[in-house]
Amino acid sequence: MARSTTTFRCSECGWTSAKWVGRCGECQAWGTVDEVGGATAQRTASTSVTRAAQPIAQIDVETSRSRPSGIAELDRVLGGGFVPGAVVLLAGEPGVGKSTLLLEVAARWARGLATTLYVSGEESTAQIRLRADRTKAIHDSLYLAAETDLGAVLAHIDEVKPSLLVLDSVQTIGSSSIDGVPGGVTQVREVASTLIQVAKTRNIPTVLVGHVTKDGAIAGPRVLEHLVDVVLQFEGDRNTRLRLVRAVKNRFGPVDEIGCFDLSEEGIVEVPDPTGLFVSRHHQPVSGTCITVTMEGRRPLLAEVQSLVSPTELPQPRRATSGLDSSRMAMILAVLSRRCGLVLGRSDVYAATVGGARLSEPSADLATAVAVASAATDTIVPSDLVALGEVGLAGEVRRVTHLGHRLREAARLGFRRALVPRDGADATADARKVPGLAVVAVDDLAGALRELGIGAGTSHYTDRSH
Repeated sequence: MARSTTTFRCSECGWTSAKWVGRCGECQAWGTVDEVGGATAQRTASTSVTRAAQPIAQIDVETSRSRPSGIAELDRVLGGGFVPGAVVLLAGEPGVGKSTLLLEVAARWARGLATTLYVSGEESTAQIRLRADRTKAIHDSLYLAAETDLGAVLAHIDEVKPSLLVLDSVQTIGSSSIDGVPGGVTQVREVASTLIQVAKTRNIPTVLVGHVTKDGAIAGPRVLEHLVDVVLQFEGDRNTRLRLVRAVKNRFGPVDEIGCFDLSEEGIVEVPDPTGLFVSRHHQPVSGTCITVTMEGRRPLLAEVQSLVSPTELPQPRRATSGLDSSRMAMILAVLSRRCGLVLGRSDVYAATVGGARLSEPSADLATAVAVASAATDTIVPSDLVALGEVGLAGEVRRVTHLGHRLREAARLGFRRALVPRDGADATADARKVPGLAVVAVDDLAGALRELGIGAGTSHYTDRSH
């Protein structure tokens, strides 16, 4: 006979326990384990199969080929487009542009004479229509519905029979047959499981919008990310128009690709070549700037690092960064002072990137150090030069990944000189083969500054010969 027991479940990761505990045994979070009701312990009997097992060579793969969404930047991240029956979770902060992007996706899919259903649990159909008028996303094959009940959503699917389903958002939909409020662990799991089952059985590509917490994690149970096929993160600074779509999980393509978009009042537009957003054009040469090439997934992007060094009377000089890691910046300043003799103890140092770019990989170390040294000595760095390399605590310049790919992108955009690490003979030899680009290999930071004419003889340098 079945035995009824009480179950406790973690609201963060879905871990279950037979008794209440203050700390989750899976994700180690405190105060997240709550009672979810009775559970029945019984043996599972075999049932009839939905489809007989087949030899792997007889499986038809043509029905699982991806279909382009109509937006090339999104297809780049998805791995070619939407796969029939695939469920995509798009998460991002409020106001970043998730609904605008998906409305454009739905409209372009509908323009291919494919029925599309857009269900919103946050806005009315009139509000969505106003946004569609502004972004010119009107088409007869695009159907709108405003529902917060899972049963009503399933009824719309039965009636419209869409070839693409967009649900905004999964945390606002609830099922009347399940206890709990919409957005809770039980409700989100039930809604997601039901929609995934419908998508798989009817081969409907489905896009679910997900909210994020204040820490940037996807709201709801962690099991939601395991259930879906693709998890996309929609990123962007509210002070800039650039938006990035990044794949966190992808069963059908790479997870190291990004898509770039420009969000404006007219809607969201894909940016196939975003390099110009991170590099400024100066009418006259100025000191304190240097260009580097960073990798966002598989895509090389040029970014400009700017620095300003100003004398100060304060007992503790200011150190401010924007778009750069502050701890790594402090390390670079220490290396410039100890290994290169640059005196910065009586000066404020500011460093920032152009266009809101965020440089987190170590390959930007050399460009950051060159920009600071250039600003401190008022020496102009050539505008057609890029600097690539990680700076170590001993002052050495270390190799970076995908060096040839980065330099080919710099040469394509008109740069003619490059400072690269000498470390890694094979990579340096390949880099010298880039046509139209003069590559200078350096061993350490002091040597790189000498190559640029930044050295002793200025008030910011100290004599280290004694």
